[in-house]
Amino acid sequence: MTATDPDPRVPTPDSPITWSSMARGVWGLIRDLPLIARQRPSLIHLDEHRRWSVGKAFAEAAARHPDRPFLRTGPTILGYGECNRRANRWASALAERGVQAGDVVAVMAHNSPECVIAMLAIVKLGAVTGMINYNQPGDALNHSFGVLAAAGRAGAPLVVVHDAECGELLPAIDAVPVAPAAFADLDAEGSALAARNPLAEADPPSAAKVRASDPAFYIFTSGTTGWPKASVMSHGRWQVAMNGFSTGLRLRPDDVLFVTLPFYHNNALTVCVATAVAAGACLAVSPKFSASRFWDEAIANEATAFCYIGELCRYLLAQPPKPTDRAHHIRLAAGNGLRPEIWDQFVDRFGIERIVEFYAASESNIGFVNIFDQRRTVGFCPLPYAVVAADEDSGLPVRGPDGRVQRVPKGTPGLLLGKISSMARIDGYTDPEATEKKIVRDAFKDGDAYFNTGDLMVEQGFRHIAFVDRLGDTFRWKGENVATTEVEAALNNVDGIAESVVYGVRVPGSDGRAGMAAIVTDDGFDPVAAATALRAQLPPYAVPLYLRVVPELARTSTFKNQRVALRADGYETVGDDPVYELTDEGYAPL
Repeated sequence: MTATDPDPRVPTPDSPITWSSMARGVWGLIRDLPLIARQRPSLIHLDEHRRWSVGKAFAEAAARHPDRPFLRTGPTILGYGECNRRANRWASALAERGVQAGDVVAVMAHNSPECVIAMLAIVKLGAVTGMINYNQPGDALNHSFGVLAAAGRAGAPLVVVHDAECGELLPAIDAVPVAPAAFADLDAEGSALAARNPLAEADPPSAAKVRASDPAFYIFTSGTTGWPKASVMSHGRWQVAMNGFSTGLRLRPDDVLFVTLPFYHNNALTVCVATAVAAGACLAVSPKFSASRFWDEAIANEATAFCYIGELCRYLLAQPPKPTDRAHHIRLAAGNGLRPEIWDQFVDRFGIERIVEFYAASESNIGFVNIFDQRRTVGFCPLPYAVVAADEDSGLPVRGPDGRVQRVPKGTPGLLLGKISSMARIDGYTDPEATEKKIVRDAFKDGDAYFNTGDLMVEQGFRHIAFVDRLGDTFRWKGENVATTEVEAALNNVDGIAESVVYGVRVPGSDGRAGMAAIVTDDGFDPVAAATALRAQLPPYAVPLYLRVVPELARTSTFKNQRVALRADGYETVGDDPVYELTDEGYAPL
């Protein structure tokens, strides 16, 4: 981290952040102040026990403009008032099933207007919406349901809201006994609730009793090690995100924000829903992302903005040019992971006026938003943070002779830490021990505490940073965090694989790092069968793209040195070691 040689991962924009570019950004922000003021941003809330909730905010928005469009899929449009009434009917139906404040309701469903409405209903009851990644197979899915069941009220059954397609996954969930009566099918319930007793359309009394400190959502993230963890999103932190992202996106009431990311992803669940509600704008919901149909769907939905992850932008650029590339009305794109090397190409090809790149994490206490419209940056943060020297393998800060962490100079990659305070609290995970592992204590002085983001950043000046890499035992691929320990556990269960070490490698033309594993095999190794076994245990994005067969692995307790050296080799500099690449049929020699 202290080497003087240039780090090839560090962005080197040809137009760095300057006084003149910042002046233009500040003027743009000032010009939009009336719009921002109407959305009543308030980034700092010292009273975490105030009565405020996601459900209350939506009910108030529906009362202000009941006829304004809130959800649409193509020609089907639902107004704020209608969605609020539907959410209240959902809340009534869930209450009849025994759901009450403090319970956890799992939601496992593809994108649809009804999915959003059900999520709002759950939090109106003071219950917690647990977002399940339906792409998780096998053990990971069982683990996620087990986490949600353990987090709920003692003795309460875990209610699961699902759509028809995800309902087919339920019989395989054997880690948690769930009574069939506890299931709620989005498709069937949505139709039945449409004709429900009008008395159930009033806001439930519980919506006004929820406090900002209460959890609203559990969002699964890989964190840094082991199985997926459920990070906690409180109502108050959702409000801070609402106001912070609203200041960056600055949506207008007539905007239509196109959502193709799944709602178990925080970009969709928080960034999209929160900013739309704050602005009184509309969400256009796509069942799933399709690169070939993206612009056609955006045009059909009259979209003016959309939310992305970096890989989505690459997929769009990889499509053959066609007239719809510029036939849309989208003026704004917001998200994270748009790499500097494709930033200008993306903007120029699709005619996007503003890119609101941001950096945040479900479990983190700080975030950066590109509110000043700078190029090739994740944005600005007003809260205290530090970029410090780190061990790139462990993902932990390096401490000097005095026992304190060490800041790195501007332009030098370092580990991002967010200072924990009353202005920047952490909700953490449902597991307190996992939360504690992410806290760096006595960093600069006795008694202080910082949240370890696990991400390598570089200071750009003017309190802006650029993303460089993911550190430690996690890498990012296809917009998802992949925990190396989880993948290693799956590999070590495969017949013919004796040992494994997993790491992420750069692949040209892709964001993040692709999964690669160094494995020690025996006579029973079958590359085709190995792929089948891994696909049954891991979500698609976590299945390693490459397998490198090595004669042995380093005999250390954590394979730290081995992992660093293997990661540096990539998938090409492997000497005589055989390398297999994942194909549709299984692993095949590269």
